[in-house]
Amino acid sequence: MSSIPKRSLRTGVELSTLGFGGAPLGELFDPVSETEAQETLQAAWDAGIRYYDTAPFYGYGKSEHRLGHFLRQQKRKDFILSSKVGRVLTATRDLDSFDKGGWIGGLPFDYRFDYSYDGIMRSWEDSLQRLGLSSIDVLLIHDLDSFFHDSEQRFSAHVNQLITSGWRALDELRSQGLIKAVGTGLNRMGALPRLIDAVDLDLSIVAMPYTLLDQEVLEEEFPLCEEHGVRIVIGAVFASGILVSGPTEGARYAYDTASPEILDKTRCIQEVCQRHDVPLPAAAMQFPLGHPLVSAIIPGAMEPSHIQTNAKWFQHEIPADIWAELKTEGLLREDAPTP
Repeated sequence: MSSIPKRSLRTGVELSTLGFGGAPLGELFDPVSETEAQETLQAAWDAGIRYYDTAPFYGYGKSEHRLGHFLRQQKRKDFILSSKVGRVLTATRDLDSFDKGGWIGGLPFDYRFDYSYDGIMRSWEDSLQRLGLSSIDVLLIHDLDSFFHDSEQRFSAHVNQLITSGWRALDELRSQGLIKAVGTGLNRMGALPRLIDAVDLDLSIVAMPYTLLDQEVLEEEFPLCEEHGVRIVIGAVFASGILVSGPTEGARYAYDTASPEILDKTRCIQEVCQRHDVPLPAAAMQFPLGHPLVSAIIPGAMEPSHIQTNAKWFQHEIPADIWAELKTEGLLREDAPTP
């Protein structure tokens, strides 16, 4: 694969526009062997990917262990690494009742949410040890949104803990040069305006809200990010799978089974793509990068073939007419920037 273009954050950190999302290495819903994990990471490196994202939550530490094993074999200056804070892992005391949740291969660690100064410092130091690396480039405040904090009272308590305590840790780490950028890792964008007004963010990884199927963030959140110099990384370009599988029975959207309305919209988008000989996943990967705020996309992969296919879709030539037709058909917002 030819060299992947890079885009810079305001702090000077350069992200390869095609990155690697480390959640599948934590075995979310599907098993990934150690051999498969390392071969997948090697395929990503061979494809020119130099931005890697992980989190303590992914497999309760397993993703960080696996990614660190691979990255320790590379020159440190040759890649950018992001991980996340907001959860502290502790060894489970009862293996018989330990609930892995969706992380079917998860390590035996429980977690608690902790956005305090001490909690963030501990999370950062624990991540360094799991990774076996001396530095992490970007730290992201993880899952401080309504997806995991579903009551306003609990959400507000965690936001207040971050603002009054935890932010000081992130600001110190950045000002001392121990990390190069600070951001958020969110599933839903509703929390972002509140956080942007309170703390000095450099970027935000957003899992769902800016895909071929959904561009509502163009109304409020993206303009606010532009105003504050916050760049965006898209974590779920395939919208949980439907933009790869197409509108098939049981297709997944937003971590759940797709509704009839989403199936119909996907079917219409797919038909436009087919008329232009463009694979639906190729359009899904390239669309977000048409927005000047978007610095990178970070699809995950469970085996080398996924990386190779993603690389082909990423490079697939897409005619400008396809975006115009999607807008004419009412399938894409008129104000959505396109590649």
